[in-house]
Amino acid sequence: MKSESRIFGLVAVFLVLASGVYAWWTDYELGRTDWIGTVALALAGLLCLMCGGFFWFVSRRIEPRPEDRPDAEISEGAGEVGFFSPGSYWPFGLALAASVAGVGLVVWQWWLTAAGLIAVIFATCGLLFEYYTGTRRVSGH
Repeated sequence: MKSESRIFGLVAVFLVLASGVYAWWTDYELGRTDWIGTVALALAGLLCLMCGGFFWFVSRRIEPRPEDRPDAEISEGAGEVGFFSPGSYWPFGLALAASVAGVGLVVWQWWLTAAGLIAVIFATCGLLFEYYTGTRRVSGH
């Protein structure tokens, strides 16, 4: 978690500095400060600072992971990462449904956006419950 907190901390510092530079630059070029961009950069920096602070807080309370130790071996990070579906069509359906919803937003057709969002909900449920129902059901406990 220490590496994540450092990454978020560095990004936060960059965004806050970029916010100051952006405020100065727009004032220099336009004669007035663009407050929307300045505030957006500052808030993004604060959000990264919050995430980095959370990771720093958690890293103090857990054992150092192999990613956080400079003397760690690659084999220490081995093990099961998770389960990934070997052949699922649901991600394609989810992308297609999101594309339909996006096209509906672009062309200002509320019915197409609604149909796309409903399809996104169904595709998300299908992806989520793929191994709990139907022929691919994993028999367990």
